[in-house]
Amino acid sequence: MKKLIPRILVSVAIVMLAGYFAALLAQGTPPVSETSGMIQEAISGIKNFMSYTGFANVTFAHIAMIIVGLVFIYLGIQYNYEPLLLIPIGTGILIGNIPFVAGNQIGIYEDGSVLNYLYFGVIKGVYPPLIFLGIGAMTDFSSLISNPKLMLLGAAAQIGVFLTFIGAIALDFGLREAAAIGIIGGADGPTAIFIASKLANGLNGTENLIGPIAIAAYSYMALVPVIQPPIMRLLVTKKEAKIRMKPPRAVSKREKMLFPIVGLLVTTFIAPSALPLLGMLFFGNLLKESTRTERLADTARTKMIDIVTILLGLTVGASTQADVFLTWSSIKIFALGALSFAIATAGGLLFAKFMNLFLRGDNKINPLIGAAGVSAVPDSARVVQHEGLKADPTNHLLMHAMAPNVSGVIGSAIAAGILLSYLAN
Repeated sequence: MKKLIPRILVSVAIVMLAGYFAALLAQGTPPVSETSGMIQEAISGIKNFMSYTGFANVTFAHIAMIIVGLVFIYLGIQYNYEPLLLIPIGTGILIGNIPFVAGNQIGIYEDGSVLNYLYFGVIKGVYPPLIFLGIGAMTDFSSLISNPKLMLLGAAAQIGVFLTFIGAIALDFGLREAAAIGIIGGADGPTAIFIASKLANGLNGTENLIGPIAIAAYSYMALVPVIQPPIMRLLVTKKEAKIRMKPPRAVSKREKMLFPIVGLLVTTFIAPSALPLLGMLFFGNLLKESTRTERLADTARTKMIDIVTILLGLTVGASTQADVFLTWSSIKIFALGALSFAIATAGGLLFAKFMNLFLRGDNKINPLIGAAGVSAVPDSARVVQHEGLKADPTNHLLMHAMAPNVSGVIGSAIAAGILLSYLAN
């Protein structure tokens, strides 16, 4: 194969040269001056062509972003870090940072380009609710229904959102931009994109921070297995990590069907601004639990969410054009995002320890599951399971951890709705 490609290229070059000389012979032998003019015209055409290539327009910023895109793809393939997200985003970063001459409707920020049309779903907040619909259709809330007090862990983890909001203000971000940055602490990419599209979209005097916020949110979601374990080991003792929780009770079909209806009404009355997210989440879950719309539920949790994930990942990645993305604001967002995620994880762990002060016997909870209060479903729950098995190979915490994990999804959407209510107008 390696030898075949050069042979093909040489053959094509020979055919092109032969065609060129045949055309010259057919026209007769031109005068010397005409030949010189043709040569000059050919050279001018080649120069013009070269000016439009990526090689003529590339900068160190483009190369840096292309390397970032390759790293994303590598992490997704080699280490299986959220490959369904990192591979589309990484490819989008490559696409968005191929150098081009502006004005030809190529770039994602150029009106009329194909990428710009696809990006419409990001800047208008169309894709995130569709992602929530798919998440709802694939989520089993049984663990949360059977042990409702674990919802408090999902709420406690949202402390990362509000503390980072304050930190962003301290770093000279405006109120609207700070609110969008704070949501990164919920480790919820769709929610981060949704609120950024409303509060940090480049309109009404705000910076366009959708790209940096989305990349930061999805990056930290993918790095859950790297970021959370050290914090868990720091804050939870070996004795606490061995706490066994009693098995969750059986949940009836009626409870499962009623939960999305009650959840929809309660949460959206609390935070009406989060209706597009929470409405779609609970609608998707109702499709799953009603047992009458399995075909719709299957479409939502498979084909539809896969298509939207492809479009979302690709366009978010492509939005990281070097001239837009490589700014001090982006660097500060990544730093705040890391801090936000760490605070959210610590908040869940510490609140679990606090709850144990009031619980007795087999009602005590293993503090490790507090780390699942961030809404990186189901990766945080898997990390809890892994750390629990390290402490006690017979102590399985996955089902218990799913309760704060899914409540974290709901909690981050409510937090986003509260911030939108205060700052949208």
